[in-house]
Amino acid sequence: MPPKKLGRKSKEEHAAWLAEQVEIEAKQKTYEKKLEAQLTIPLNTLWQDIPIKPNWGIKKNSDGKKTFWYGFKGHLVVSTKSQYIVARLMSSGNLSDSKAAIRLLKKVAQLVPNHFITAIFDAGYDYEPIYRQALDQTMRVIIPYNVRREGEVIGFDQHFRPTCVREHSYCYDSFDEKYRTLKFTRPKECETCPLRKDTLCQKVYKIKCETDIRKYTYPARGSEYWKNLYKERTAVEKVNAYLKQFFQLKNVRHRTGRKAKLHFNLVTFVYNACKLAIDRINAQLQEQQEAA
Repeated sequence: MPPKKLGRKSKEEHAAWLAEQVEIEAKQKTYEKKLEAQLTIPLNTLWQDIPIKPNWGIKKNSDGKKTFWYGFKGHLVVSTKSQYIVARLMSSGNLSDSKAAIRLLKKVAQLVPNHFITAIFDAGYDYEPIYRQALDQTMRVIIPYNVRREGEVIGFDQHFRPTCVREHSYCYDSFDEKYRTLKFTRPKECETCPLRKDTLCQKVYKIKCETDIRKYTYPARGSEYWKNLYKERTAVEKVNAYLKQFFQLKNVRHRTGRKAKLHFNLVTFVYNACKLAIDRINAQLQEQQEAA
């Protein structure tokens, strides 16, 4: 019998392989499927299918070194203005943060529909389906761009703003809400550029956000508005640190996921209750001072 030739599969082999992949995907849990699959899966299914068995987790710390732990992971949605926990989810320690994002966004839409206008994440959440889910909920998306084996983009800077012939970045000017289009105007350096008269550099660029929803966001990447909004994410880190330090969430010792989940839910509930009590006391004190 002659040896099997290397190369492209026959039509019969390719059809069998596709059928096998469909069968494998049908048996997968929602957290095992590709991230874009979560966009069409109902929230109840996503929420109930989350793994809560203890497992090994890995994450890079502020020094860039990998840290390991065995147990669980908490995922929080925090209001940056008030620092209340809006939604929370506990999972096994090995679940990627990005796999919890769409679940939490859908949960927020269920609890407080159309309340928040901006979703702020760190670079670990820079995936197109997460942008798509937030945009479907009419929210602006603030996520630092995470370069993944992408080559250099000619004609654009690191914030994906167009550049002129001499590689000066165009200035972000405005955003057209109706057509969801970013407008960029000619760089200031071009005012004295001898190439200005040669029409090598056009005066205005307009780029639709749908061209690439990761690259072209509103507010535009690199703008002061974008930077100021991203700074508000420190509120999330404050709440995380507070829960770990004062509520000992980093020292949960339960061996079963059900007990750990109950512990986690109680801690987040007590935190919100304490925050509400403090805010009301501060409001009463302020009223008394103004009355005096």
